Amino acid sequence: MSQPLLKIPPRPTGDPVAEVHFSICAIGRDAWNACFPGQVEDYDCLLAIEEAGLEGFEWRYITVTEGGRVSAAMPAFLCLYALDTTLDEGFLRRSVRSVQRNFPGFLKLRLACLGSPCTETGAIGFHPDLSRERRRLLLTEMLSFFDQVAATERCGLIGLKDVPEQASAEFGDLLAARGYAAIGGLPTAWLDIDFKTIDDYLARLSAGTRKDMRRKMKSFEQVRVEIRTELGELLPEVMTLYRDTRNRSELQFEELTSAYFQGILARMSGRSFCVLYFVEDKLLAANLIMHDERVAIDKFFCMDGEKGRPYNLYFLSWFTNLRYCLDNGLSRYLSGQAHYENKLRLGSQLTANAMYFRHRNPLLQRLLRLVSPLFSTDEADA
Repeated sequence: MSQPLLKIPPRPTGDPVAEVHFSICAIGRDAWNACFPGQVEDYDCLLAIEEAGLEGFEWRYITVTEGGRVSAAMPAFLCLYALDTTLDEGFLRRSVRSVQRNFPGFLKLRLACLGSPCTETGAIGFHPDLSRERRRLLLTEMLSFFDQVAATERCGLIGLKDVPEQASAEFGDLLAARGYAAIGGLPTAWLDIDFKTIDDYLARLSAGTRKDMRRKMKSFEQVRVEIRTELGELLPEVMTLYRDTRNRSELQFEELTSAYFQGILARMSGRSFCVLYFVEDKLLAANLIMHDERVAIDKFFCMDGEKGRPYNLYFLSWFTNLRYCLDNGLSRYLSGQAHYENKLRLGSQLTANAMYFRHRNPLLQRLLRLVSPLFSTDEADA
């Protein structure tokens, strides 16, 4: 095992020891996954992200160990964060960009953040044997230690990304006591697969939506659907679709690489695949899916915006994914963040996520608290 980047000084035997490592490999698959039972985006997913070469990000992994056992863990990342990332397109964002043309560092802060820019939520990992009281103690230990990491890395802004609603309910007071402010993040959309057939599912939708979906599904007659567990010669075309889709999005944080798509399919072999949509042998859309025995996560749907829309490919992908869940006994479909209007129309429910932040400079923290409502994303696309 490699030596940790930073480690708190030795203390009496039995006290928890917090460490930060450059690579998740230093922790090991079994030790990491034991703290994240039931999480699809596990060790292998995070390793694929680490190896993907995403520009502008440095990866860290925080653990708290007791008696040689990892009892608490979270991924973390460092980056130069532009505060205007979550602003809606409009006068304010255009004004910020105008200032940045002359002052490139305006509203950009070096950030140390618990969580991952590439996972659905910032789950806090605990060994399942821990009591509620012990979880709170170890999270306090982790947060104190992460303050040291941020200082060592010269990061003024400290955050936790996309903390799920349940974790916020359990630990929100603890975070507030440490000076963290909360703003709304993008909620996660999900649909329980508690129906037996697509017709049963359609029967639950409104009459207008049901009629519209049946009409859209007729496009299956013109579209060839192919499921692949590796992309091979089609990888460049998939990346073209990804970039086209990303360029149409207002909210842009990380930019994925071809190594990311390859890495997810390879590292999560048997638990990931890509659905490809062709019209007359022309690839018009691709959908990356990861799953376990219970949950499927729709990670990215990429489409040729001009040529793909007439074939209703987004909706075809929705029904393709529901059929996969039905055929394989999965009980929940997570369709991710953003584009909520269609997801709600199709029966999805939303679970709130929160972003927590604290600046090490108290004056800047007060200022950020004042302007933080401008950067909340909880209503985006809803």
